[in-house]
Amino acid sequence: MMYSSVMLKRLTNLNFFKKQYMLYSSISGNIQDLSYRGINKVNFIPTLDINEPSLNSMPIFRILDDNGDIVSNCNSVPVIIPENDELLKMYKSMVLLSIMDKILYESQRQGRISFYMTNEGEEAAQIGSAAGIHFNDQVYGQYREAGVLLFRGFTPEQFMNQCFGNIEDLGKGKQMPVHYGSKDLNFVTLSSPLTTQLPQAVGTAYSFKLLKNNRCTIVYFGEGAASEGDAHAAFNFASTLNCPIIFFCRNNGFAISTPANEQYRGDGIISHGPGYGIATIRVDGNDILAVYNATLKAREYVMTNTRPLILEAMTYRRGHHSTSDDSTAYRSKDEIEQWANKNPITRLKKFLEKKNLWNDQYELEYTKDTKKQIMQMFAIASKKNKPNWKEMFNDVYYEIPDHLLEQMNSLENHISHYPEHYVIE
Repeated sequence: MMYSSVMLKRLTNLNFFKKQYMLYSSISGNIQDLSYRGINKVNFIPTLDINEPSLNSMPIFRILDDNGDIVSNCNSVPVIIPENDELLKMYKSMVLLSIMDKILYESQRQGRISFYMTNEGEEAAQIGSAAGIHFNDQVYGQYREAGVLLFRGFTPEQFMNQCFGNIEDLGKGKQMPVHYGSKDLNFVTLSSPLTTQLPQAVGTAYSFKLLKNNRCTIVYFGEGAASEGDAHAAFNFASTLNCPIIFFCRNNGFAISTPANEQYRGDGIISHGPGYGIATIRVDGNDILAVYNATLKAREYVMTNTRPLILEAMTYRRGHHSTSDDSTAYRSKDEIEQWANKNPITRLKKFLEKKNLWNDQYELEYTKDTKKQIMQMFAIASKKNKPNWKEMFNDVYYEIPDHLLEQMNSLENHISHYPEHYVIE
């Protein structure tokens, strides 16, 4: 009998699979012992049970208590305490951030800028994590990571320029206030839509993996953002593609006005980790030393194993969600005051005082000088001109396409006809 080349190929493939089947059967004894894909180990049982979720909460890693003392059981744990200069930089950065917050928040209330979001209560989560990563690691923020950018070298003057959208603003006035970014500081410009940064950060981490350039990404988000589909897509991509990325969740208790206990039924955000095969750490987000150590450990893990990690910092948003929000409509003032006792700035201050690195006199002088400098920068930034109106058409495409040129010419025509309605100097 004559066989065509196609038939011969099919017979060859069939014989190959038969041999593989017989080989596996001889080893395993039964072909039914094959494991199911996506499950690490199969264990069959003859009973039908409903597996209820565990009610146990994952513990929270802490180094400093509310009084600024190192907790007793940390004595046997190899925690890393930064050098004195680094500790002081961390503390001063938190104080500076707090002062800048107050000035910019009040300026919005006065109508000087259009919008603002404070970082009150979350300073340690930001500064501690910024100190724990490398400068060349890529940072993706959400909108409450001003402290990360500040610690990496973004100046108060640059923050002011961005909030006023003046001619010195790196974004050329195209973004709302608090939408910072800096290519030089490896900090991707923030965007308003929630959670879009997570899949983007995974893509960057995947490219770092392919390039083998000893870099990782860290992406910040709130627990509310974890309810978005983009978060789950990012977790899955990062896990299946083995990406060196730290998912840093600021679990601050509220997604705008929705309390965390109404957002999800699981144990916070790290409970997502096992389902996606991702390692997890939960840390006291008001303890800057704990955040610092947790971030160091997280970076070591993702770089050594080329695997993602979810780091959940448990903290509390003491300020309003933004200047568009009144948080007293959904939480009591007593609750806010109770959390004032867990202020992360005060906690580190007490620790520094016990090490004789800080005192009330230093505090008074530093606060006074810092406030004076920021007010001067604020005054200068507020008087700078706005960018040329034509800048709105730049940086979208490498070369401005015809339809945008047409719009630009039309606007130029309009302004020339009604110059009294526009300030274009």
